[in-house]
Amino acid sequence: MHFLNRAKSVGVLSTALCAVLLSGCVSKLLTSPPPATYDLTGVQSAPAVKGRASSQVLVPEPFALQTLASQRIVVTRGALVAYYPNAQYPDTLPRVVQSRIIQAFEKSKGVRAIGRPGEGLSIDYQLLTNIRSFAFNVTPSGRFAEIEIFAQIMNDRNGKVVEAKLFQASVPVAEDTAPAAVNGLNAALDEVLQQLVTWAVPRL
Repeated sequence: MHFLNRAKSVGVLSTALCAVLLSGCVSKLLTSPPPATYDLTGVQSAPAVKGRASSQVLVPEPFALQTLASQRIVVTRGALVAYYPNAQYPDTLPRVVQSRIIQAFEKSKGVRAIGRPGEGLSIDYQLLTNIRSFAFNVTPSGRFAEIEIFAQIMNDRNGKVVEAKLFQASVPVAEDTAPAAVNGLNAALDEVLQQLVTWAVPRL
C-alpha cells in the first residue's frame, strides 16, 4: 500500500510539473511578437519590350529546394545556410515569385494574357522557372543579395522547350539586417524580372 501511495504521489507531481511547463510554453507563444513580414515588390517600372505577343501564357509555381521553399529569408555564410530570426515573406517564396513574374508581364503589356494554373486560360506556352538561389550572402569580400532563376519556355501544344536561359543578379548590401537584406533582394529581383520579360516576350 505504501508503494502504491508513493507511486500515486510521483504521478501527481509529474502531471503537475508537465502542466506548469506546458503553461509556460503556451504563455511564451502567446506573448512573443509575430515575425516581421517583408514583401517582395517586384518590378519598379514596366519592362521594355518590342511589340506584343498574341500568346496566352501559364506561369506555374516555380520549383525550389526545401531551404528556399518557405516563408523564411535565407542567409548564407560560406557553407552555412541559415534564416533571419523573426522575419518572413508574406507567403512561401515560390508563390511570391510566381506572383511577381505575372505582375511583371502584366506591367509590360507584352502578352495577350498571362496567369497561374486554374484561371481558365487557353494556354499556348508555359513559363517554367527554377529558383536556384535567392539569398543574402555574407562573404569575405562583402555582403550581397543574390538571385538566380532558370527559365524555360515550353510550347504547351507539344511539350517542347522553345528556349531556356539563366537569369542572375547580385546587389551589394551595406548592413547585415533583415530590412537591408530584403531591400537588396528587391533590387536584385527587379533586375532579374526585367531581363526575364524582355527575353521572353519575343519568343512567345
